[in-house]
Amino acid sequence: MPYYVYILQCKGGTFYTGYTASLNARMKQHMNGKGARYTKMHKPKKIAYTEEFTSRAKAMRREKRIKKLNHKQKQQLIKQQNRRNKSS
Repeated sequence: MPYYVYILQCKGGTFYTGYTASLNARMKQHMNGKGARYTKMHKPKKIAYTEEFTSRAKAMRREKRIKKLNHKQKQQLIKQQNRRNKSS
């Protein structure tokens, strides 16, 4: 079963980082105010970034590393993925 690390772009330009086994279900939770305390106060606009992992432990480690990045570094990570997706 794959696990995903994701970054949500929230209203106001902030980011929320998390991990899940189901991106669609988790996004629905966030949109309904049931996903996380942060996204209750900072409503998510869209999924800005995702990575797929083969285990929950790997996804959790990556989530922890991403959470340590500052706002600008997260923006760069998102831009890099967008460039890769456009060139595919």
